[in-house]
Amino acid sequence: MIYSATRDDLGFAHDPFKAIVAPRPIGWITALSAEGAVNLSPYSFFNAISSRPNMVMFSSENKKDAVSFIEESGEFTCSLVSGALMQQMNLTSAPLPRGQSEYPHAGLAMAASRFVKPPRVAGTPAALECKAVSIQQLRDIAGNDVPRWMVIGQVVGIFIDDDFVKDGRFDTAGANPIARCGYSDYAEVTSLFSLQRPAGG
Repeated sequence: MIYSATRDDLGFAHDPFKAIVAPRPIGWITALSAEGAVNLSPYSFFNAISSRPNMVMFSSENKKDAVSFIEESGEFTCSLVSGALMQQMNLTSAPLPRGQSEYPHAGLAMAASRFVKPPRVAGTPAALECKAVSIQQLRDIAGNDVPRWMVIGQVVGIFIDDDFVKDGRFDTAGANPIARCGYSDYAEVTSLFSLQRPAGG
């Protein structure tokens, strides 16, 4: 089958787009407002977009506290969501009033960052400390603004729990990261395989 993705009636009970573009890593973003309020929220529109410098992005559907707070403070952290933190991550997706921190709501503790003011999630296997590079509202192919905002941050510090460093490498499978698929589905990384890149011309 093939269908127009721009029509209103797609012929599905739920749009399959997010199930096709999957699995997606979860950006568990902590941001501070100018007054010091703490926001923690998970974003599945998240990924690394550059190395040298290391850069990440996340996109918010509607302008939520994370985006507003990053506009105010210019910094954020991204904590890796492990299988052990899956339920707490889900609790932080609850729509709390502006300024009410998700940390106590989800039973989480904060750990201090070194290079930015926003904390990371205590107990995460790894976290990225970031400074905002750009925040932009997205537009569609007709040039119309849509209620979606993309934040790009440069990584200025990286925390790794020593328990997840094996032979000088980050133990991704051991950290057991959780990824978002479509609908209410998630995936978890428990094992890896390797492929060698072919020699180039």
